[in-house]
Amino acid sequence: MNYLIPFLILITVVVFIHEYGHYYFAKKFGVGVTDFSIGFGKEIFGWNDKSGTRWKICWLPLGGYVKFFGDRNVFSQSEQENIIKKYNESDRKKLFILKPLYQRSIIVAAGPLANFVLAILIFAMINMFIGKDMTPAIIEEVQKDSPALAAGFKKNDKILFINNNKVESILEVSTFINTSTSETIEFKILRNDVNLVLLVKPNLVETKDALGNLVKKKMIGIKLSVSSNELERQRLGPTKAIYYSAKEVWFVTITSLNYIGKIITGSGDSSQLGGPIKIAKITGQVAEHGIVPFLSIMAYISVSLGLINLFPIPMLDGGHLMFYFFEKILGKPLSQKTQEGFFRIGLFLLFSLMFFVTFNDLKDLGLF
Repeated sequence: MNYLIPFLILITVVVFIHEYGHYYFAKKFGVGVTDFSIGFGKEIFGWNDKSGTRWKICWLPLGGYVKFFGDRNVFSQSEQENIIKKYNESDRKKLFILKPLYQRSIIVAAGPLANFVLAILIFAMINMFIGKDMTPAIIEEVQKDSPALAAGFKKNDKILFINNNKVESILEVSTFINTSTSETIEFKILRNDVNLVLLVKPNLVETKDALGNLVKKKMIGIKLSVSSNELERQRLGPTKAIYYSAKEVWFVTITSLNYIGKIITGSGDSSQLGGPIKIAKITGQVAEHGIVPFLSIMAYISVSLGLINLFPIPMLDGGHLMFYFFEKILGKPLSQKTQEGFFRIGLFLLFSLMFFVTFNDLKDLGLF
């Protein structure tokens, strides 16, 4: 229960923001919205607003949806004409399928984009009110027989860049090392006012993270210096806070895409992929450390949800955008047979992914 409640709060907020992105632009472009649901399945409770939208909470809290007036997949021009005949002139103005292609595209893309905006706002609030860590990454110790020692690292070296990522915080060192997709990592350091470039091949070690979970981490064998055992946090103004927040969201997005690319090519560690069970576990563990870590994990999950939904897989927002792209190129929607084929492929991919991450989650719990 300690893990379940924080997870439900997190997923409700992230899903609500995602669906509200769709809802906001649908209303802006005059599309009728019949349902706004958080969760799937049977309704727990809900209410109708003045415009006739049913706002509801359902039993399965692993997503949500916004249902548009007259919403369905239209496969052919003749079928579209038959559907239109069922509505009067006033109702036709509220049909999603009759809106210009650019408006439909914006409505669909608004959900994932809302997730990115939420993450930026969360990070910006933390940077402004709590502060961003600006502790310089200075090496205090290089361990014996370590990759770092073999690469030439020395005490008091200041780490400036890791794989061309500027290191502005001591906390970023481990992140940049472990998100690297190359076998050899490039470090740019400052030693006695001289810039040096060192290449190091990290060891892959199974260890425990700060929450006590077993993870595989890349280690190079250095200990960084923190004066008085305290991080140097600086409160940022709105402009800088948003800049660093957008930078963080961009880094998470690019890193995630690189990782997924490695998984697809078979060179990535797929055991680190997790699903709802793992997310719930980590969310509960993080929530025990306070509101700031909880908000941070919410931002990261929001980025992940937005990114995944942009993948060109039918049934996801990215799949609809892919269909709209073909519609723009061809001048008409894809045929019924073609769309049905894509949907079958998308359904297979989604179920395969759900099975795989659930297996990883259960294995992480020691059930396999």
